[in-house]
Amino acid sequence: MLPKLDDAWRETHLGRLLGHASRRFDERVLHLIAHNVDVPLALSNLAARAQVGAAHIHITRHLALEGSRLTELAERAGMSKQAMGDLVNQCEAWGLVVREPDPLDARARRVRFTEAGLGWLQAFREAVQQAEQEFRAEVGAEVATVVALGLEAYAGPAAR
Repeated sequence: MLPKLDDAWRETHLGRLLGHASRRFDERVLHLIAHNVDVPLALSNLAARAQVGAAHIHITRHLALEGSRLTELAERAGMSKQAMGDLVNQCEAWGLVVREPDPLDARARRVRFTEAGLGWLQAFREAVQQAEQEFRAEVGAEVATVVALGLEAYAGPAAR
């Protein structure tokens, strides 16, 4: 007979807790965006029906305001070029982004926010700020500051 193994650590290790916290934060941000009256109705409906997910947030987080090449966008998000291309295709169909010729390289294209995409970005900013305020209220300002500093140190320069 095998000895009884203690496997409670699998439920409480730091990686699992970080994963749950990250999903909870992103879900809250998407909920807030879905209920933001300044977001176009079609986009808020997509967010409300969970059609826009955490993967789509990569574009919101990583697309430079002046536009980015697909390879740059994929690299910043830590995704393959093909996976990012699929996300850009969806976001383009939703009217969040457009692909345009790159002025520095006639063979390349840049992805940039549309006017609706910039509205989405503003709603994302407001939702992140509110979700951060809610986090601070739930765990306390001191704990929130320590968590933020710890995560920033742990994530390293790639997160900045």
